[in-house]
Amino acid sequence: MKQKLFNEQIKANPLRSKTDVKSALLDILRPAMAVLAQQKQKGHFRMSDSGAVYLQEKTEIEGFMRLLWGLGPFFSNAENIQEYPDWFELVTQGILAGVAPDSDSYWGGDLGDYDQLFVEMGALTAFLYETKPNFWDSLSVTQQKQIIDWMDQVNGRVVPKTNWLFFRAMVNKFITDTGYADHSQLVADDYAITNTHYLDHGWSYDGYKNQIDNYIPFAYQFFTLLTVGLTDWQGDEATLLRQRAKAFVPSYANWFAADGAALPYGRSLDYRFAQAAFWAVAAYAHIDLPEGYTLGDVKHLLLNNLRWWFQQNIFTTDGLLPIGYAYPNMVFAEGYNGPASAYWALKTFIFYALPDDDPFWTVKESEDFKFVPLKKQPEPRMLVAHSKHGLEVQAFTAGQHSHEHAEGAAKYEKYVYSSTFGFSTPKESVLLKQCAFDNTLGISESENFWRTAFKYQDYQIHDDYVYSDWQPWSDVEIKNYIIPDMPWYVRVHQIKTSRKLHVAEGSFSAPDSGSPDEQVVPVQAKNAVFYQTRVGITGLVGLSDDLKVELSEPEPNTSIYFPKTKIPLQTGILEPGDYTLVSLYLGDRELESLDAQGHIQIPTVALVGNQIKITAAGKTKTVTLAEF
Repeated sequence: MKQKLFNEQIKANPLRSKTDVKSALLDILRPAMAVLAQQKQKGHFRMSDSGAVYLQEKTEIEGFMRLLWGLGPFFSNAENIQEYPDWFELVTQGILAGVAPDSDSYWGGDLGDYDQLFVEMGALTAFLYETKPNFWDSLSVTQQKQIIDWMDQVNGRVVPKTNWLFFRAMVNKFITDTGYADHSQLVADDYAITNTHYLDHGWSYDGYKNQIDNYIPFAYQFFTLLTVGLTDWQGDEATLLRQRAKAFVPSYANWFAADGAALPYGRSLDYRFAQAAFWAVAAYAHIDLPEGYTLGDVKHLLLNNLRWWFQQNIFTTDGLLPIGYAYPNMVFAEGYNGPASAYWALKTFIFYALPDDDPFWTVKESEDFKFVPLKKQPEPRMLVAHSKHGLEVQAFTAGQHSHEHAEGAAKYEKYVYSSTFGFSTPKESVLLKQCAFDNTLGISESENFWRTAFKYQDYQIHDDYVYSDWQPWSDVEIKNYIIPDMPWYVRVHQIKTSRKLHVAEGSFSAPDSGSPDEQVVPVQAKNAVFYQTRVGITGLVGLSDDLKVELSEPEPNTSIYFPKTKIPLQTGILEPGDYTLVSLYLGDRELESLDAQGHIQIPTVALVGNQIKITAAGKTKTVTLAEF
């Protein structure tokens, strides 16, 4: 099949059958394999020349290894080896050259502490398990020993006590299972560490107690279940991992919207449809499901997320998968995102390795999306809200903190994250337009050099609001109260400042593509602005006279969703003193805020003592702010 520009054919794939899944996997692999076939060094995939925290050569090895996440499930089917023998030869010869010390393409025998290739050993190990009858079992003892010796370098080196431990455990499980050495105690030792990271409801933290993000579903859950599924692991540890996965199902399901989108939150969003990898490996490992959930639900959450992703503009002209999220974008990349890092998403295709007669392929995909309108999730420290029909997910967060990753404040410590409107990361902090302050408060001592919350002094997740306390300077304290009332939410700030502050805070960002569907919506309200687009309405009503509202245009490529955006924003200058600022925000995917005539119905908001009263459609919601 001829590859269309930008991989456009994948958008028409219904993903209803195993044949459809194979077609999608081929659409993603073909452009990469065409590049791989032209590489000068075996076992290397040079896709581009952007940098990462590891050496350039290792970005090429990483690229090769990450393709194995898709090639392993693909070649687990012997018929595909017969159909694509050139690919199988190219990949397996690349592996053998990479581990052979006398090869010009050797991956190195001097891997050091914290080496990136320890991560990539997970992909190699999975490939060896998945293709064992047709690759590993056909190798000579010398070839097998070279693979084992190269991977064994992970032992005796320092590995961070994070999700990296799972890759070392996979290597040692494979060494044990193939009989080259008994490393079962090493596997147990690493799991003894990761077990201490466990929280509840299937959640863990990834080595850092205040950072709970997508690495839990697509690392802690994925790699543990993958090891269980690949090896038919039995015993107490495997049972424990299955139980945690079962507990995780209803919690993580709440991160997905009815249209297939998942909540974008935290670092490593470059991995895109790895968001669905938990559902894929849950099916592959045949975990028991909690009451109220079926295999059809798992199938729906998995395939619907893939469908959503394949509608986004995630590919380059020639069909490769570059750094980015909903479009190619280097602005929000992590330091460890190499040119081909995004192919880690291919691990989601583990479910393709399910045999043709597995119930997954015949079970009917659930049509009804299960969601809770407002759900407290204490482990990731958020309230998760859904719109009326579940098409929009919003997470109201407090207390998360990532101390070392690029734009950590934007990725973890904004007030709200949205599956429809996404979030923005700043290009700079000098000018306000560079900062793209959607769903956050920015402050400065002048018109330049802005900052947002980076590590709260205190936080609480209540059933109906979240609270946080930020002290940017010793003489400035800002207490924040965020009260969801979908599709609206109220923001209250208690500010005590001994210095003059420039203040800017925004609502949800929305696309600015020049379409006639994008327009400012006129309303009969003081100090308000509403912006309607193809994805919904975003808006802001300033209820404090200290700040003035406008529709701002931030720098392009700041949003993870839209190359160019507009953000309702309110700004002002606060002299030293005490302030209570109240404002109302709208992020409306389903147009719930409109009446029958298409007019926005703005709720009334009143702060009475320590109670917020929100009245809409004749009903009043009262929330008591305990910390006020």
